[in-house]
Amino acid sequence: MHVGNKILKVHPDDNVIVALQDLHAGETVILNGTSYTTAEPIKAKHKFAVKNLASGASVIMFGVLVGKATSAIEKGACITTTNIEHSSSDYTVKLGNQTWIKPDVADFKGKTFNGYHRSDGSVGVMNYWLVVPLVFCENRNLQVIKDAMTEQLGYTTTKHFSVDTQQLIDKFKAGASSEEILQSEILQDQLTIESQRVFPHVDGIKFLAHQGGCGCTRQDSDALCALIAGYINNPNVAGATILSLGCQNAQSNILKEALASIAPDSDKPVCYLEQQESVSEREFIADAVKQTFVGLMQANNITRAPAPLSKLRLGLECGGSDGFSGITANPALGYTSDLLVALGGKAILAEFPELNGVEQELINRCKEASTAKKFADLMASYAKRAEESDSGFAFNPSPGNIKDGLITDAIKSAGAAKKGGTSPIVDVLDYTEQAVKPGLHLLCTPGGDVESTTALAGSGATIIVFTTGLGTPTGNAIAPTIKFSTNSELKRRMSDIIDIDAGTIIDGKDTIESKGEELLELIIQVANGEYKPKAVQLGQDDFIPWKRGISL
Repeated sequence: MHVGNKILKVHPDDNVIVALQDLHAGETVILNGTSYTTAEPIKAKHKFAVKNLASGASVIMFGVLVGKATSAIEKGACITTTNIEHSSSDYTVKLGNQTWIKPDVADFKGKTFNGYHRSDGSVGVMNYWLVVPLVFCENRNLQVIKDAMTEQLGYTTTKHFSVDTQQLIDKFKAGASSEEILQSEILQDQLTIESQRVFPHVDGIKFLAHQGGCGCTRQDSDALCALIAGYINNPNVAGATILSLGCQNAQSNILKEALASIAPDSDKPVCYLEQQESVSEREFIADAVKQTFVGLMQANNITRAPAPLSKLRLGLECGGSDGFSGITANPALGYTSDLLVALGGKAILAEFPELNGVEQELINRCKEASTAKKFADLMASYAKRAEESDSGFAFNPSPGNIKDGLITDAIKSAGAAKKGGTSPIVDVLDYTEQAVKPGLHLLCTPGGDVESTTALAGSGATIIVFTTGLGTPTGNAIAPTIKFSTNSELKRRMSDIIDIDAGTIIDGKDTIESKGEELLELIIQVANGEYKPKAVQLGQDDFIPWKRGISL
């Protein structure tokens, strides 16, 4: 990358330049001895043309095609949705140069983390028990069980603040006006609830409510069972209690078969309960509580012990992306991914709608032709189904993405793919398939944040790093999720949800490499149980299975 104080040229072949700060109309900026004058105001994170572009001309960023001009664009003019449209290059299944220059991992050689060792050789960074319904009809029972167990067992969430609604009630009864109500200060300072865990070696009980399991296609219910099986098989999970109604599409035997197919020798305890075989709902809930309690007793026998960094499984995610995502947090996370792969670990890159336009680059990195073909086929199938639904990858950027400089899906994708670093791709996974090989995997998921993070944990990720430029308050139920801001202003405004800031790269205080190393150090702290990410502190246990219809 070529960086100036105010502007950035990401790739030598680019014909657009990124503004790192707001630029005035007619302002002249210099980069590597070349001066550029803006034709209009350019907001930070947005791009301007480095030369006159005729209507139909290719727009190049990150060295790839990211759009076509829909009208003539003057040199120095801003790139917007009014003058370019999404366009991406074609691709073929033809492997490229497989040479990979590994990063220097000398500072991490021999380092370990204290994790939970499972009988299959995997190592978790947390030790959770799951309670999962096979159908949405069981969500109320799930909540009753949660209310009965969570606080009494010592699994309470730290409250960073409380809201004094009683104050508003008192003022209302005293005849306060609407203006007086709106001016009330009802926030209380941070309140930390200290409670002693009954089971000190169990990090929590996770209750995975969802809206599926019935009233959907059989393929969707099968996929739900495969996803739940992946969660049970995740090294962060010690065992599970499964709640079934009895008549739904997602039957217990389908889940058992899915679990046996991915973990035939699993010795994790799984309790299956079916309400329609119980004498009453009360007895059903009581039985679920008792069996879960016994499972917790077993899980508590597992304690942390040292493990090599090669046992880490890193999920790579972005959400609420902005114009800095592809030049700060995403490539820094990509460098972290490369470090972990060089150490023998696993990394998983998801969100297929956000790989549109960089398919050839990823195909060239596949180690096997069959892997490359699987990726190409999955991408083509996804694109076709999107078009059949009167949509398409071109509709992927959200209003927030566009407002902050991600004008086309190809621009967004070229930056999003940077999370995958430069290492060879060892495998391509369809939804719910498991990451079993050391190295980088591609996982077919939607671009929706929670659908994607849900899938990453279901395919084996034990920690997720989530880059964000706009701020996204979400997390995952079983994989601790580290929030990585692309800019320092976001870290300042939303410090309650951000763990680490890549905006220091823009400031010149850090390089992509130094920030990637800092991130890996933080990942190790999380894996040790020494640092609890903000999403975990806030109890952001999001879980949304993907119905295999179109979701961008």
